Amino acid sequence: MENDMDEKFEDWKGKEAISGKHGGIRAASIVCVVVMMENIVFIANGFSFVKYFMGSMHYSPAIAANMVTNFMGTSFLLTLFGGFIADSFLTHFTTFIIFCCIELMGLILLTFQAHNPKLLPEKGKTPSTLQSVILFIGLYAMATGTGGIKASLPTHGGDQIDRRNPRLISRFFDWLYFSICFGCLLAVTVVLWIEEKKGWMCSFDISVGILASALCIFTVGLPFYRFKRPNGSPLKKIAIVIISAARNRNKSDLDEEMMRSLIPSDKNIGHNKLKWIDKAMLNKNISETEVEETRTFLGLLPIFGSTIVMSCCVAQLSTFSAQQGMLMNKKLFRSFEIPVPSLNAIPLIFMLFSIPLYEFFGKKISLGNNNRSSSFNLKRIGLGLALSSVSMAVAAIVEAKRKHEVVHNNFRISVLWLVFQYLMLSVSDMLTLGGMLEFFYREAPSNMKSISTALGWCSTAFGFFLSTTLVEVTNAVTGRLGHQWLGGEDLNKARLELFYVLLCVLNTLNLLNYIFWAKRY
Repeated sequence: MENDMDEKFEDWKGKEAISGKHGGIRAASIVCVVVMMENIVFIANGFSFVKYFMGSMHYSPAIAANMVTNFMGTSFLLTLFGGFIADSFLTHFTTFIIFCCIELMGLILLTFQAHNPKLLPEKGKTPSTLQSVILFIGLYAMATGTGGIKASLPTHGGDQIDRRNPRLISRFFDWLYFSICFGCLLAVTVVLWIEEKKGWMCSFDISVGILASALCIFTVGLPFYRFKRPNGSPLKKIAIVIISAARNRNKSDLDEEMMRSLIPSDKNIGHNKLKWIDKAMLNKNISETEVEETRTFLGLLPIFGSTIVMSCCVAQLSTFSAQQGMLMNKKLFRSFEIPVPSLNAIPLIFMLFSIPLYEFFGKKISLGNNNRSSSFNLKRIGLGLALSSVSMAVAAIVEAKRKHEVVHNNFRISVLWLVFQYLMLSVSDMLTLGGMLEFFYREAPSNMKSISTALGWCSTAFGFFLSTTLVEVTNAVTGRLGHQWLGGEDLNKARLELFYVLLCVLNTLNLLNYIFWAKRY
């Protein structure tokens, strides 16, 4: 929905923004740097929490896995709340400052707990009530802050780019995802290596320092930014349109013809989708623009819903894949052991090289014009969904081989066998999430950029929650059949390979569902 060229932007003093002085590549570049730094903190902790919960807090593997997926899921789900705040009440800049402070306070609380032995459970015991309260307050303060940051930062960066240059907007989102990947790479290599050598306390200390530095860097860029002031809750307007359309659903054809006469002929192109919304304009207080914005937002929801199962597959990288790696041979050389989360470094390096190539060839694929179409990003998302199905099939084969060698030959295969699923799932996530962020930002109404962009992150949230639900449902069903696939503390006695097969089947069915909705968009 690239029809918002006449938007008004202000500088930090409330005066009209000046082109060349406010916004532009310089301001957007600051956003990319801050995204990278925040992602170092989030990913380093997200990938290592499962080991922390099992080793230091003494939770069982299943509980630890669900705690991680719930934390990650809540973090991404709260992007909707952060997006709502940014679009309705605050600027994207202010939203980031507030939520970054919340995340920083949660991280400081977890750091304080890691430094104080009295706040950690004794060996062989689960956390006390006080210890659990401190853990979960810190954990979900981090989740709340992350939600607001991920909703506001991409939109704030996109707002720095001139809407009359859609190709530059596409390049920004490509490099934004590059920054995300680079932050991930530093997290799973440098930070996790320090954690392996120096322990949890050092890792938390570094995370606090990085996040505090990101907050300072972002604030220093204040004179260079341009801001778009919110003008009320867009969700309230959408609700009014939908309620009005529902109330007028039984109006006569004559009334409908009168309503269509109110619509300029050049606005009738999009009326093949969700025609029932048109009847909202029989309410004289509802404008044609509000109806079109509602139609556009509702049209994004099936695309959003069709990516959730893929995010469920990605969730396995920080849970069961990490647990698999802990039971495998992690030695690469005589004296060097690779931390399991650092396996992500291989696909991340691949993606860091592929994103510039993807941007170049993406321009060629889009016939060399300056505007990547909606269909281009929809195909990009579809390719990511297809690749995630293949990755789950490969994961099932690798797990079957790992368990066979352990049980029958008492031999631990190399942790590098996990590289295949890490690589394919990471590339799948790059294609899908990167495509969604740009697609939702460019298609969304001008007053719903944050909350629409948050849909991309929210898909990841529902994917993590779906993972938790699937684990519980799978254990409940298979337990009644005699043996839980994912029960107990010994992964060698579980049937993780069958769970991966289940995910492969579900994701393949979901791909067919996505193709249906993408063709209708």
